[in-house]
Amino acid sequence: MPYQQIRRVVVTGMGLITPIGIGLSQTWAALCAGKSGVGEITRFNPVGFDTRIAAEVKDFHPRDFLSAKEANRTERFIAYGVAAGRMALEDADLTIDGTNCYRTGVLTGCALGGLASIETMCEILRQKGPQRVSPFFIPGLIGNMAAGMLSIYLNAKGPNSSVATACAAGTHALGEAFNLVRYGAADVMIAGGVESLITPTCVAGFNAMKALSTRNHQPEKASRPFDKERDGFVLGEGSGMLILETLDSALLRGARIYAEIIGFGMSGDAHHITAPPPDGEGAARCISAALNDAGIAPQEIDYINAHGTSTPLNDLAETRAVKAVFGPAARNIPMSSTKSMTGHLLGGAGGIETVFIALAIHHNILPPTINLDQPDAECDLDYVPHTAREHKVRTALNNSFGFGGTNACLILRKAD
Repeated sequence: MPYQQIRRVVVTGMGLITPIGIGLSQTWAALCAGKSGVGEITRFNPVGFDTRIAAEVKDFHPRDFLSAKEANRTERFIAYGVAAGRMALEDADLTIDGTNCYRTGVLTGCALGGLASIETMCEILRQKGPQRVSPFFIPGLIGNMAAGMLSIYLNAKGPNSSVATACAAGTHALGEAFNLVRYGAADVMIAGGVESLITPTCVAGFNAMKALSTRNHQPEKASRPFDKERDGFVLGEGSGMLILETLDSALLRGARIYAEIIGFGMSGDAHHITAPPPDGEGAARCISAALNDAGIAPQEIDYINAHGTSTPLNDLAETRAVKAVFGPAARNIPMSSTKSMTGHLLGGAGGIETVFIALAIHHNILPPTINLDQPDAECDLDYVPHTAREHKVRTALNNSFGFGGTNACLILRKAD
């Protein structure tokens, strides 16, 4: 098929592993109920750390998705990706076999990969010597292994890749997968984001940057995007994976269609290694690029899932970016941050948040921004505070912005 031939791309299956639920129904119900997934860290003893809270995944059992042998030796972020990907394929009611395996691929986004393995093996090396380092150490830490393992489990022999662009990685992965399908390099892509970085060095590192919330006495109130009292983000973990396929294929097999992907934008801030430009100029260009790619006018956007990390700089810059693109109409576009409930999944954020957008379109319900008790005076848009809202959603925008000034935006709409 000529690369230049553009095809319509739809979402036909989704899977979620999140701090507020396992699977679509449990997570969506918790999201609409405004449930926080933040609590005291249990993965390690957080005594002595400035931050002692995180949004951990609960009640996840790797053996539900992996063989017993694989479950025992597979890094957590990989298990999350395999689980969410298998859920998505089942949700799509799609079978991968000899007729389509070479045209079905996997593409994941991940910021750091197996940091927990690095911590563990460095300690083993120090205490017991090099002969005791596991042969599964390297395969367990590299960020593309979620895509690799998922392709093995599903026999997906098409494009297999991974993106490592910090907090924009999940959205970049979906955007690149969207391009592979619409331009004919694949017919089906299993794509999204994965992350599991609730480890001592990660928490200590973000604490050193003053990036994490230290509201340890009120974990469920700690993630509060756009609020005057926000003091940093809350580290989360999990995975969101989606099945992207051509509209023709979905119609031919009578698949349920959650939404259509119509636009993808990227940009670079070229400003600072961690901070966005105060005016949100790079984010604004990214949003505009996605709108241009979709071929739609700004006023066609009905909902924005904000990057909304709960950090003072990011929330203000994003608000200014939205105002720059949408002008006075920005005040009429609902924009919520689901990170107020899930925490920030870093490379996994774009995956779960794109699922949330597809569900918002499918159900015509906007998830809320919880903990928005005293809005920042300069964050004065409609952030859907506290309570989910029924709202007709035809077209929605997902924003993801990462360290290094890397930005990604994705636009979905209700499929005609």
